[in-house]
Amino acid sequence: MSKPSWVRGGPRIVKPIPGPRAKKLLERDERVMSPSYTRAEPIVADEGQGCYVKDVDGNVLLDLSSGMFVLNYGYSHPRLVRAVERQVAKLTHFAGTDFYYEVQVELAERLVKITPGKSSKHVYFGNSGAEAVEAAFKCVRWHTRRPRMIAFTGGFHGRTFGALSLTSNLKYTKFFAPLVPGVSFMPFPDPYRPPLGGDPSECAHKCIEYIRDSLGTSIPPKEVAAIITEPIQGTAGYIIPPPEFYPMLKELCEEHDWIFIADEIQTGLGRTGKMFAMEHWGVVPDIVCVAKALAGGMAPIGAMIGNAEVMDWEPGAHASTFGGNLTACAAALEGLKILEEQKLVKRAAKLGDLALKRLQELKEESKLVGDVRGKGLLLAVEMVKDKNTKEPAVKERNMVVQEALNRGLIVFRGGKSVIRIAPPLIIRQREFELGLDIFEEALREVERKC
Repeated sequence: MSKPSWVRGGPRIVKPIPGPRAKKLLERDERVMSPSYTRAEPIVADEGQGCYVKDVDGNVLLDLSSGMFVLNYGYSHPRLVRAVERQVAKLTHFAGTDFYYEVQVELAERLVKITPGKSSKHVYFGNSGAEAVEAAFKCVRWHTRRPRMIAFTGGFHGRTFGALSLTSNLKYTKFFAPLVPGVSFMPFPDPYRPPLGGDPSECAHKCIEYIRDSLGTSIPPKEVAAIITEPIQGTAGYIIPPPEFYPMLKELCEEHDWIFIADEIQTGLGRTGKMFAMEHWGVVPDIVCVAKALAGGMAPIGAMIGNAEVMDWEPGAHASTFGGNLTACAAALEGLKILEEQKLVKRAAKLGDLALKRLQELKEESKLVGDVRGKGLLLAVEMVKDKNTKEPAVKERNMVVQEALNRGLIVFRGGKSVIRIAPPLIIRQREFELGLDIFEEALREVERKC
């Protein structure tokens, strides 16, 4: 499959976004679509290839957000397209919750193999990251017969009721109470903004001590089934805890016989320069949840991979008609082959190191950039009004995102004033450098205006 001609020449804006065709569709959309969607930028996509997407007015955009962190293999990867075509020509649907098909078993075998830990594992397939979290939530309650969960402030785990109950942000939970009871939220160690104050070097220890102090007072430890955490908090703005935090948290879980759940929906499958982000800390979770990049955007899929000992529920306890559907499994299998054959995990680590160094240099020169952080191709730029007070620069962050879009670059918002940069893992170095050039231009323009 040859690349379309519009991809050549890089990003270009031929009409201000939104253009005339885009405006017409936005008007139609407003009349019929749910207002609950979070459309921050008025981009109306028409075609995609590699790291580029073309809108309905002919603008070509370089996407450093991977289609909301889904397209690890880029837009319309020809191998994924062919894998899906082969599958749908052969068989489109056969309920994997009630019957059997080989591609689902083969994908489960691959996931068991690449997920951290040497113990026997089982896989549950759903349709999304939220469904993977829901499955984990139900599974640990079944296994432990315990009602309580521990989650973290700033964490985001999805919008279904169970996943939402593990999410602490009022932006997502407002007016949906009562949620699933029994969830306690603990402070997450953010070295840039220590949640409990004091020296940033002590924030991991303080957060662990906070949990310990809560046991026996507000949290009966023998009623806790599990702890769930994003290895790196995504929606909060790619918050990376200190290196000692997860080993201490795992030790706490083992001490009280709690299940350790890693929500790797945004961080998994090579994104951070490791197959799974939790590997950066040498910690083996009991359950891993994956979704977003698993099928490369070709079909909805989510998966919970857990120790066989934990996944001891009986037939009928949990299932999903379309979970692990044939199309998604075929795409996911091909994607994992690409990931391995093209050594994309190591490549993400290498490109991420180069980009992080450049962004750190930019921070030193910029009056608006307070912090940069990241692992692999999961990078964050946090913007502040003042580097001493660290007051979030929300308006300025939004201006940078818009200026980048005006130049043909897509980046993604996060946290209060964070810009997330997470390009497809197949991005070429010169494309990534071009994207960072455009980002720097956008930042400079906003600084000039401010």
